Amino acid sequence: MAPTPTARGTVPFRGHETWYRVTGQPGQGRPALVVLHGGPGSTHDYLIGLADFAERGWPVVHYDQLGNGGSTHLPDADPGFWVPELFLDELDNLLNRLGIADDYILFGQSWGGMLAARHASDRPAGLRGLVIANAPASYKLWLSEMDVLRAQLPPGVDDTLRRHEAAGTTDSEEYLQAMLVFYGRHVCRVDPWPRELMASYMETWTDPTVYRTMNGPNEFHVIGSLRDWSVIDCLPRIDVPTLVLSGRHDEATPVTVRPFEELIPGARWEILENSSHSPHLEEPERFYEVLGAFLDSVGANGARTTTVSGG
Repeated sequence: MAPTPTARGTVPFRGHETWYRVTGQPGQGRPALVVLHGGPGSTHDYLIGLADFAERGWPVVHYDQLGNGGSTHLPDADPGFWVPELFLDELDNLLNRLGIADDYILFGQSWGGMLAARHASDRPAGLRGLVIANAPASYKLWLSEMDVLRAQLPPGVDDTLRRHEAAGTTDSEEYLQAMLVFYGRHVCRVDPWPRELMASYMETWTDPTVYRTMNGPNEFHVIGSLRDWSVIDCLPRIDVPTLVLSGRHDEATPVTVRPFEELIPGARWEILENSSHSPHLEEPERFYEVLGAFLDSVGANGARTTTVSGG
């Protein structure tokens, strides 16, 4: 069998560059699967395994959102530069520049899932399907549930976290070690972490500009500009087949995920029982089975739903 073709490059965006990788050949009968990574401020690396779907005939597009990875870094940008609308515009630009805006499926993980849902709510004509993985529908729900998860940590861990958060010493080694207890339970339960996940975390650690501005110092202490952001109001407008994924031990708890199932017409929600926030790495066989079945159900032409409730 001939190797699957892979192309890498950048596209211009507002005077900067967005890095991308395309595995497979778009325009050969099946929509492109466009992968939106989390963070904001992470990179595509931890989701690179989705490129395997190119062997099944789905061209797969990975990209690094502006500010991270292979895309232009802007460590001196004004904090007001980093807003969701920037990344929505970047996605639109990428789809058009790659010539796939008329036939694509979105896979968004964590923050990328929120971004994908907001994009889908505008009902772009070329969108055939939507996958929202391990994403909260709002950061207010996320923050509320972080308190629930933190209260369940081993004795003393949350006390250590809160002491450093109050003192502004979240860069300390003691805080980092306490943080990793949470991460080992609710971000990825594979020990040691897979190489591709470590690659993304090292990229974020090297340049935390976007992550710290929009999110904060870590997953559960969200003090950045996204702390009040929500996509709940736009969910009823989504009119494509939608799969929602989460893990039983996910930091994106059922409370934070449920609005996707309840408000997106026809959405199906699958919880992976042995996973947290990274089921594609923690429970890969089940993950690829579920995602593959959804992609096959969308099919080559991805019929759009015709009955939409709400606005």
